[in-house]
Amino acid sequence: MYSVSRSDGMCFACSPKNPIGLHLEFSLEGDVCRATFTAGEEHQGWDGLLHGGLIATLLDEAMAQWLWRRGVAAMTAEMLTRFSRPVPVGVPVTVEAWKVGGKGRLWELSAHLILPGGRVAARATAKFLTIKEGSLQT
Repeated sequence: MYSVSRSDGMCFACSPKNPIGLHLEFSLEGDVCRATFTAGEEHQGWDGLLHGGLIATLLDEAMAQWLWRRGVAAMTAEMLTRFSRPVPVGVPVTVEAWKVGGKGRLWELSAHLILPGGRVAARATAKFLTIKEGSLQT
């Protein structure tokens, strides 16, 4: 069993301590949670392009951080991701997330991964469920 409040500081997406992590640093700007990321060669799928699974990770983490930074402990229950443009490695991109709805324990959020110049490379919508303390079991 895992505790919701347990934090070993090893989150793959945001922990500065995780040696193989993405080391994302998020900020809240109004109703938007935002971070920038520059992929390296170790993050590629196709030559010179960011792996799609890592694109999904960036989008998921931005939405989770939107909740976390508001004191909501929640986990992704469902996520739909649409990829529309390739994301080159070595180029800084911005990931943004915001709330679009929800009710009770259910939160609905959206996120975009934005290329320099403002073009959206990928977008996601997701549903998150608030976690009750002591409810995580393996």
